[in-house]
Amino acid sequence: MPRRGGPGDDNCAIAQSLDVVGDAWTLLILRDVARGLHRFDLLQHELGLSRKVLTERLHLLVDAEVLAREPYQDRPPRYEYRLTPRGRALLPVLVALQDWGDTWLLGPGETTATADPGSQEAERVHALLGTRVPELLLADTTGRLRDPVAGSTVLYCFPGAFVRPESYPPGWGSVPGAAGCTLESRSYQARLAEFAAVGATVHGVSTQRTDEQRAFAAAEGLDFPLLSDAGLELTAALRLPTVRAGGTTRLKRLTLVIGPDRVIRQVMYPVTDILDSIDAALRAVSGPIGCAQEAASPAGS
Repeated sequence: MPRRGGPGDDNCAIAQSLDVVGDAWTLLILRDVARGLHRFDLLQHELGLSRKVLTERLHLLVDAEVLAREPYQDRPPRYEYRLTPRGRALLPVLVALQDWGDTWLLGPGETTATADPGSQEAERVHALLGTRVPELLLADTTGRLRDPVAGSTVLYCFPGAFVRPESYPPGWGSVPGAAGCTLESRSYQARLAEFAAVGATVHGVSTQRTDEQRAFAAAEGLDFPLLSDAGLELTAALRLPTVRAGGTTRLKRLTLVIGPDRVIRQVMYPVTDILDSIDAALRAVSGPIGCAQEAASPAGS
């Protein structure tokens, strides 16, 4: 009989979950499927796994109803692997592991909503330059599902903005990099016509609930969509940096400039000067593709 609380314990949800996702390769497969790698050959190339091991892990995840196998070619038969609702419910687990690693293994070991420009976290975010944003849908303030990419798009991610100061998580004001979300949204609203003039769409994204975003957007009179990534689908797909505050996962402040082809053309992280970051985003959608490092720092630095 297995020891109580150990592997095989029928009454321990942690032990039972580890029977499905306790293997490191299994979690990495889920990470990459969430990033938009749905086909066997793409997964094998990214992970460097043998066909035998990858086949075994995929079968395990399909049997556990974490992934669904969907045909995309008849002759010969070929399949894509997609997250099921049960699989999408594991995204917060992946994001929590990343957040823990960013904080305690790669970072300073303290709660912060920003990062050092030379950190490994910042390097990972800047590696998004030239990658494609997977197709997914996020709810706007009306509950309508929208693609976060709408032609040439400025996607600014922010930790959270609320109508009333008491709505912020406890200790929010003391978290480095957390302040400034209201200023950022107001500033994009004030310059919305400039972005529209060059054919660019502005979307704000946070992990807040839609009702929280709706109240804030109404109070500020925002004429562009705020999108809720409360399910962490975009966060997991792009491995965006997060901070844990008030019992919830919040996005760190960053900006992505995305082309009509869904390719990320500019990355701004960390954002240390909000107004300069908006200037940089407007330059990026108005002219040639800039370099990632240029966008990471305040203009003129």
